[in-house]
Amino acid sequence: MDSQEAYLQCLEKLIWASDRLDAEVEPTQLAQIAELIVQPMTGAWRFFHTPEHIFEVGGNEDAIEVLAALFHDIVYVQVDRSINFNVSYYITPVTKEVNRQLVIREQSELPVDATFEMVLMLFGFVPGEVLNPFGGQNEFLSAVVAAKALESFLKPDQILEIAACIESTIPFRSTEWGVTASDRLYDRIQAINSLFHLNLTDDRIRENIKKCVRIANRDVISFAHESSAHFLANTWNLLPETNHNLTDCGFYTVRDYRVALLKMEGFMNYLNPEVIFRQFEGYPDDRTYQRWENNARKNIEVAKVYLGCKLAAIALIEALSSGLGVDVSLAMMMGELPDRVSRGVRLESFFPEVKKPLEPKTALEIEVFNLLEDGRAKSSSNTDLENSPLAAFVVKIVGFDEMRYQCDRAKDFFKENLSADDFINDFNPIVTEIIVDSIIKLFDSRKSTINRYYNITSQLKSKPQTNFPGRPFLSNG
Repeated sequence: MDSQEAYLQCLEKLIWASDRLDAEVEPTQLAQIAELIVQPMTGAWRFFHTPEHIFEVGGNEDAIEVLAALFHDIVYVQVDRSINFNVSYYITPVTKEVNRQLVIREQSELPVDATFEMVLMLFGFVPGEVLNPFGGQNEFLSAVVAAKALESFLKPDQILEIAACIESTIPFRSTEWGVTASDRLYDRIQAINSLFHLNLTDDRIRENIKKCVRIANRDVISFAHESSAHFLANTWNLLPETNHNLTDCGFYTVRDYRVALLKMEGFMNYLNPEVIFRQFEGYPDDRTYQRWENNARKNIEVAKVYLGCKLAAIALIEALSSGLGVDVSLAMMMGELPDRVSRGVRLESFFPEVKKPLEPKTALEIEVFNLLEDGRAKSSSNTDLENSPLAAFVVKIVGFDEMRYQCDRAKDFFKENLSADDFINDFNPIVTEIIVDSIIKLFDSRKSTINRYYNITSQLKSKPQTNFPGRPFLSNG
């Protein structure tokens, strides 16, 4: 979706939502807000947190949810590496940078602003607090922008409900002493309702929490996808958002790619499926909630094995390339992506057929092998191939148990607790020999291409000078 299409769809949703809330607002103001939202959402590093994402998260039935979703990712410092200039207009009066961290201004520096005070209290933050990038920083700042951009034509209670929905998108929060994140949000809204005299009924507060639950669950619903191939495709869209080198197809290094895989594999091993989705007072129903959690658990298990296999395989390439330098491009070692070079040769072109491949032993291994062999669903990032021919080839020869062992060794190699030679020496020698031979053949194919161009050039040089009008004749003398 290009920026103009995103702008028009965003404006349409703003008009629809403001009408549903009986807001009196000029179309020109909504047009300015649409531009405010779309600019950062179509930034250079956005591959997952895009306009399509915010439109999906908002749904199309509730105005509060639609507005909250439009704003909920407008600030994403880790992805954008900055804050959009127009967005910062709303943030700088209440935050500042100290030692490269964003901090809420001290009470003496803050303006008298009831809207900001509501948002601050809603998130449980206090003046002078250092914002945690993984503990609500982006959601808080996004809520501040939403509240200030909308306050001129929405009521304070509506602003509170929108900010609450944005707060609910802080992901992966555990239950503490039997109290869920939704329970804590309910308690804060009650306190704000009393302090600011908003006159919200308890039924309306509870209904607002259910809206928060819907928003939060739609934000992470890809974890519950029935297809692990589609789940991994979404995961791959996240890679270039926080690994910006991967956007330079053909130029990122073996190490760049490995670092991105390692971070994602570490995240999958850390993530508890029980903290992904939200439930409040039986909503969503237990059957739906359990189905989502089960699907997420399975997708995470698939991802861990899948990423582990890819890490073990790329570690071998990194170890073999280490003698050439630390900045060797992945394309140099494995070939260009097919969609970049029409006649490009890739490393796997030289792999022999494995006549008696080791068979996967479990349903999980079968699914992972099919993903390695056949590929993930198509993703929008185009950072690499959908399938994984190198990892699939190695798995056929050594099996999944050996790949798990080599993944553990690879992590020692990455930490420099294991030398490249030691890592290679304890890898299956048949695999190593084939990979080395294939790399040599890949390099030879490039040498042949260069020789072909050299021969063409030599033939041209042997022709009379008059065949090159306007060009000076170059002699070897």
